[in-house]
Amino acid sequence: MNVNELCAQIAATLPPLFECSVAPYEGARVSTPLVYPDGGTVDVFILERQDGYVLTDFGEALGWLRMHSASDSLSPRQSGFVNDVCRTLGVRLERGQLTLRIGKNAALGEAVLRLAQAVVRVSDIRFTFQRQRPQTTAKEVEIWLRERQINFQKAVRRQGMSLKKWRVNFETNCDNRTSMVFILSPRDRSAVSGITEHVTTACIDLSHLKESQSDDLFVSLFDDRDDRRKVWHPEDFNLVGRFSKIARWSQPDEFENILRR
Repeated sequence: MNVNELCAQIAATLPPLFECSVAPYEGARVSTPLVYPDGGTVDVFILERQDGYVLTDFGEALGWLRMHSASDSLSPRQSGFVNDVCRTLGVRLERGQLTLRIGKNAALGEAVLRLAQAVVRVSDIRFTFQRQRPQTTAKEVEIWLRERQINFQKAVRRQGMSLKKWRVNFETNCDNRTSMVFILSPRDRSAVSGITEHVTTACIDLSHLKESQSDDLFVSLFDDRDDRRKVWHPEDFNLVGRFSKIARWSQPDEFENILRR
């Protein structure tokens, strides 16, 4: 069954709010009306296999949790919640991805809805996080922007070339200059790779927005104020710096110059 036939089957069994389209690399992507706690759209991907179909979130649910966790990792209790969700909805956790395998004759629409529900329930585990920082880096940046009288919108979502909608921490407008600011603030080294790769991919997918602005559009703000744990390595800055301007939260004046330049 080709992607058009897949999407036709989805359209016949689910409401119009479930929008099916060709995925960037393989199979079909279903944009669902279900959302993450921050308003982001839950997407389900359908891959055809010889014996049926594999539905996956490509790791978005756990990735979202890591991005919104103060510790960048799940506690044993929270991991137990994830396993409970999978067991209740008949979903598997495979290499960080929520997956659902079905046969050729299975109800595809029902499977899409079930996996999307699993994604939402897993993302809701965020509300079980306890020891949050007294004030997050994002909140500190918000207060700082207000003090410097720099106009901004927070937690904006912009659509990339892949049609995925990316969350940008802040979009600032200063002296006729727009900047999209991503905050990188992991608690330990184990979370760095996921965060830097996420920001890099976002900048690449949103690169079409730079057509309206010749200067640097993307700014990656590294929270480097307490790096005694050696969270950041030179390669982290080099990776993100290929696609965005690097700023350090330990040097706010330099950050301001980037936004105003």
